[in-house]
Amino acid sequence: MRNGKVRAGVAVFAFFVLAALVGPFVTDAMGLSPTAIDAAASLQPPSAAHPLGTTMAGEDVLAQLVVGARTSLLVGLVAGTIATTLSVLAGVTGAYLGGKADALLTAFTNVFLVLPGLPLLIIIASYVQGRGGWLLVALIIGLTGWPWGARQKRAQTLTLRRRDFVMAAELAGESRWRIIVFDLIPNLAPLISTSLLGAVVASVFADAGLAFIGVGNINITSWGSMLYWSQQQQALLQGAWWWFVPPGACIALLGTAAGLINFGVDEISNPRLRAATRSVRRRVRKAAMAGE
Repeated sequence: MRNGKVRAGVAVFAFFVLAALVGPFVTDAMGLSPTAIDAAASLQPPSAAHPLGTTMAGEDVLAQLVVGARTSLLVGLVAGTIATTLSVLAGVTGAYLGGKADALLTAFTNVFLVLPGLPLLIIIASYVQGRGGWLLVALIIGLTGWPWGARQKRAQTLTLRRRDFVMAAELAGESRWRIIVFDLIPNLAPLISTSLLGAVVASVFADAGLAFIGVGNINITSWGSMLYWSQQQQALLQGAWWWFVPPGACIALLGTAAGLINFGVDEISNPRLRAATRSVRRRVRKAAMAGE
């Protein structure tokens, strides 16, 4: 946590998680509802009564935003966990076991890699539209979003399988599964953590994208469904920026936080980046001292 980028990214993530957990209770206490229709308050700009304005139907945008944060983060966490787990099972296990197991898992991964992911996701989401709630959306995204992560972990595992600590564990008689779980996966922790983070954010983007084009579950309040209904009700043409800017800004902030954490973890785990950073700092200090 000494890295400033990691701290900033984690702080943004923590803010959204806190908003998702506590936000709905706060808006309830304020008397704001994400679904209550009030025709008299249609498209009201931000005010004391509605801090982020209202929708065409008079629903409160702030209440929708915090409820949508809960839905979008749940989809992202579940889908990201599924995608990362599958990528670890296929990539790490295949690379370490080798032989027929590796060939089978690599072929299985390659089949999913050549499938057009986005069209497949849209087709499946269109077929199940409106059924299963957010969990089904998360399952669809997670089951179609793991192959690239599996390739990355397989390549990294191939560099670890002949290291001394793995061979020592094999000579000590440890089982293959114990070596995978207790020797390989801990050494892949930085890669797995960044992969999980990327999968979570990519899943939030995918959920928002599916909802925005109308093939997700638009009956559930999420950042994506907010963008969908604002687009359907022509909020941009009517100047109701408070309807579509907040969910768009939240999605952008979440992506920025993931990028900061990813860059920070890279600097922590990659000695070359650490050395480069220190070198740049030394040059900056020398330049500053020379200018004095």
